[in-house]
Amino acid sequence: MDIVTAALLVGLLLAVLASGLWIGLALLGVAVFAMEVFTSRPVGDSMVFTIWGSTSNWTLTALPLFLWMGEILFRSRLTADLFKGLAPWLNRVPGRLLHANVIGCGIFAAVSGSSAATCATIGKITLPELKKRGYPDAISMGSLAGAGTFGLLIPPSIIMIVYAVATDVSIARLFVAGVVPGLMLMAIFSGYIMFWAWRNPALVPAADADTTLGEKLRAARHLLPVLSLIVLVIGAIYSGLATATESAALGVAGALALSTIERSLTWAGFKEGLFAACRVYCMIGLILAGASFLTLAMGFIGLPREVAAYIGSLQLGAFGLILLLMVFFIILGCFLDGISMVVLTMAVLLPTVQAAGIDLIWFGIFVVLVVEMAQITPPVGFNLFVLQGLTGRELPYLARTALPFFGLLVASVLLIYLFPQLVLWLPGLM
Repeated sequence: MDIVTAALLVGLLLAVLASGLWIGLALLGVAVFAMEVFTSRPVGDSMVFTIWGSTSNWTLTALPLFLWMGEILFRSRLTADLFKGLAPWLNRVPGRLLHANVIGCGIFAAVSGSSAATCATIGKITLPELKKRGYPDAISMGSLAGAGTFGLLIPPSIIMIVYAVATDVSIARLFVAGVVPGLMLMAIFSGYIMFWAWRNPALVPAADADTTLGEKLRAARHLLPVLSLIVLVIGAIYSGLATATESAALGVAGALALSTIERSLTWAGFKEGLFAACRVYCMIGLILAGASFLTLAMGFIGLPREVAAYIGSLQLGAFGLILLLMVFFIILGCFLDGISMVVLTMAVLLPTVQAAGIDLIWFGIFVVLVVEMAQITPPVGFNLFVLQGLTGRELPYLARTALPFFGLLVASVLLIYLFPQLVLWLPGLM
């Protein structure tokens, strides 16, 4: 396939996406066009078998369950309790309650698996409280936009499941690999907030009245339900007692039990959560189906070979390849959501990545980090859309507030490249 054909298909895909058509249907439409015009393969048979194969994978059953678990928590009182439990412990830390965005997102990410759900849930709790207490909007919204991306990195992560299915690596090992980088990123973000507070002391509201240790411990009881759910879900995976799908089912059962005990989930909320999880999963399933068929079409017309040959001709080392792919994913993230990016590109990039000697578990965490960057870059930064819905602010303003945290994500990619054991140490113990 020549460069003109490749440019035509890429331009067609971008044009269809820009039209506002659903992403899954856009991918399917371009795939059908490519198959009809550039190959002699039977389109109908190829589409049926490819879509069935991509959507009937048993591993994917974990996905709707984790989505439902996040929806249950979103609609119960458990998420609001996070702020109550965290606030007294942050009173004397530089930046004070701004760290609630980072810690709250880190905790909720460990039970939701979704970046958008993490950003929306924690934002509904923290943004009104931070505004009421006098914290500047820019740092409040920027830290939330950045920390909301933890939903992709801290397991259980929906995009990790999609990557594992696309590359045939162990979901459990990939989940474990995300733990240390996730904690590292939380520490980096909190460190930046401390630095910001040190540089801008006049913008940080005065501390609340001191609380005794007993009062802090009593407030911390609000954290116990969510923390216990984290231990149940993640502990079952790490200990080897349950697969990712079984752990997701445990998570749903645990979330239902906790919300029932606290009497914070109504029947209407239960139905809304179930329907919302179904809608999101159907959207993801359609994207997976469209991306799988487009990947097949690209394979028939030779695009993966062309891309692999071109990247190979550049004679890049591992570091050069990683830098090139980081730029590629950031640009791609301006047009596609994270799941589409992963499914659409893995079949094309995998041979080149393996030829460069890059570990696929490490590469999975790298991909998640660069997709996190795409979550806060316009025009298709999902976290920016969520924040716009929460705050009513314009996307350019929100993108500017998130820019420092985008830079921190770039720095974190360099860190895991220089110190790959940050990713590979825990999976190596399994």
